[in-house]
Amino acid sequence: VASVSPMAKQVRIMEKALDMAPYSFDDQYLGCSDKMEKELKELNRTEFEINSIYAEAWKKATAKWQKNTPQSSVLKPVQAIALMAYTLHRPRLYKELNMAVHEAGRSPDEYLINFHFKALHFLLTEALRALRDDQPRQCYHVYRGVKDIIFTAQPGQTVRFGNFTSTSLEKMRAKKFGTDTFFSVKTCHGVPIREFSLFPTEEEVLIPPFEIFKVTSVTRKGNRADIELRSQGVRSKYNCEFLKGDVLGDG
Repeated sequence: VASVSPMAKQVRIMEKALDMAPYSFDDQYLGCSDKMEKELKELNRTEFEINSIYAEAWKKATAKWQKNTPQSSVLKPVQAIALMAYTLHRPRLYKELNMAVHEAGRSPDEYLINFHFKALHFLLTEALRALRDDQPRQCYHVYRGVKDIIFTAQPGQTVRFGNFTSTSLEKMRAKKFGTDTFFSVKTCHGVPIREFSLFPTEEEVLIPPFEIFKVTSVTRKGNRADIELRSQGVRSKYNCEFLKGDVLGDG
C-alpha cells in the first residue's frame, strides 16, 4: 500500500468562509422557559425513541452524574446531565447535535419536523444562561483549534459560529484539537463548564449558537490561519419556535 504523501494530506484540508451561519437554529427561549419545561418530559421521551445517539449519551451521562453529582450547582439535574452528555467523546453527541443545529434554522418546518435535538438544544441553552446569571457578568479569553478546515474571514466582519462551540481557557489544550485554523476569542456569553465536563482538564468554555463576534484579526500562515474574534452581543432569528408550531402534525 502506497503511503500518503504530504501533498495528499493537504488536499483534504477544506477552506470554509466564516459567516453569520444563516441557517442556524438560534432560539434563546426568551420569555417561554417555563412553558418549555412543561413540554420537556414528553419531548425528551419522543426524541429518545427517534434519536438513538441522544438516548445512549443521555443514559451514560445520567449514570456518571449519579456517581459524581456536583456539590452545589445552580443547574437542575436535567441541565447538568445535558452538559455532561455534550462533553462525552463516545458517542459523539456534540458532533451530531452541532451538524443539526447548523441547518435546523432553514425554516420553521425544518426545525419542527426534522430536528430531533429540541430538548437538548433547550437544556443546553438554559444551562448556559443559568451558569452565566449565577456569577458577575464577565468575558473570557478562550481558544479553539480546528483540524482539516481553514476558515476564511475579513477583519471587521460580523460572524457567528452558529452552533454550540467548545473552546478552552488553555491555549495549549486547544492546540491539541488542531492548528489548521486557530481561534483566539473574547466571549461574553460563553461560560466555563469544567464542573460538568467529563474531561475537566480541557478547561472548556461553551459558547452558545447565537453569540455574534467581530473579526479583529486574520493572519494566514501558509496552509493555516489564525483568527481573532471579539464578542459583539447576541443575535437570534428564532424565539420560542417550538411553542408556535404544531409538532404533532394534527392540525
